[in-house]
Amino acid sequence: MTLFDFRGLAARALAAATLIMIAYAAGAQTLALADLRAKTHIHGIAVDPKDGSRLYLATHHGFFVVSPDGQATRVSRDSNDYMGFTPHPTDPSVLFASGHPAGGGNLGYIVSDDGSQSWRQLSTGVRGPLDFHQMDISKADANVVYGAFGGLQVSRDGGKSWKLSGPLPDGLIDLAASAVATDRLYAATKGGLLHSKDAGTTWRPAHFRISAATMVQTGYEGEVYAFIVGHGLLRTFPVLSTIG
Repeated sequence: MTLFDFRGLAARALAAATLIMIAYAAGAQTLALADLRAKTHIHGIAVDPKDGSRLYLATHHGFFVVSPDGQATRVSRDSNDYMGFTPHPTDPSVLFASGHPAGGGNLGYIVSDDGSQSWRQLSTGVRGPLDFHQMDISKADANVVYGAFGGLQVSRDGGKSWKLSGPLPDGLIDLAASAVATDRLYAATKGGLLHSKDAGTTWRPAHFRISAATMVQTGYEGEVYAFIVGHGLLRTFPVLSTIG
């Protein structure tokens, strides 16, 4: 095969692959969850507050809902890359997210009030448009929102305006806001589980096990869930543990 033939073959292969990805991204899909995982990667997961048998999935190629039979259906009208994602803690019809448009760039802080079919931008944030990879809404006050972009950003008016609250912990993987107090935060990091009582201005270890923490979530009664490598999934209540 000549160099010219090889270049032509490579160009045709690239064009075919591009068309396949465009078709995948543009059309509505319903497919098995296992097939979805083979085609894209998942950035965020949450239980549908209106139906506990369904899961929300924020993915690299749009927003999906998974039904009890294991079928995943894309419900967003776009194929944007949804990175940070969280439902409203008290209004199940409202979802918040961040990430990248399919064509590139950053989405800023966005909201959907129609089950993720359409989204609109609430703010570009500090030094934006921002792209939160980790974000959460306080269960103590839904107007207080935290996100990671160029430092820890905080909004106290429901995401309309933002300011820098402090530095990001090294090796940040996940972020969770407490239901007990608006300034209380938890961070899952490569160096362990961390805790802040001053809206992320300072951080300290939240657990005596100094191992990588890959997930942290908070409950409505102050409980904290964290997965710590080598120790598994832990649950605790702040008033009863070192996490407080």
